[in-house]
Amino acid sequence: MARPRQFDEEQAVDAAMRAFWSAGYEATSTQDLCDATGLGRSSIYNTFTSKHDLFERALRRYMATKNTATFALLDGDDSAKSKMRALLRQVVDAPDADPLGCLVVNSMIELAPRDPEVAATLRADQELRLAALTAVLESGRRAGEIDKAKDARELAHFMNATIAGMRVAARGGAGRDALEAVATTALNAL
Repeated sequence: MARPRQFDEEQAVDAAMRAFWSAGYEATSTQDLCDATGLGRSSIYNTFTSKHDLFERALRRYMATKNTATFALLDGDDSAKSKMRALLRQVVDAPDADPLGCLVVNSMIELAPRDPEVAATLRADQELRLAALTAVLESGRRAGEIDKAKDARELAHFMNATIAGMRVAARGGAGRDALEAVATTALNAL
């Protein structure tokens, strides 16, 4: 008779997420995952089937958590420009709160070029964010706070790329002043 699981699967995914986020997929060994989760190899493989499966679950968890906060901000009552400022501010403040950068951006760089499953997950996530940004920026165009001559979808791509670039720069050691300068320049481009 199989023994019932004696651990919280969601906590294990969260712990694995931090391990992958910190070191990347390739550099995170099965032993690192055991250490992070407190589980043995057999528990990890019996529950998650593979390192890749655990990574995908951790990545989806990360995206859901980050997107919930982002979409809440974008769905708020503030003006479009205020929402863009708040998004950029989160990136400026993130290195103080979490120096690990962004698991989505890290995965895009490390895995997307050679892992079709992860690439598809990342594309779907990006499309969700682009749709939300486009809606807010289009609303700002209609309200006259964003240049009507600029295409909202193109601006959404610009903001998405700016945020990703800022996260890479922050992970590489860019200071607050540099990140604030990028944020200010991006806001001026709207």
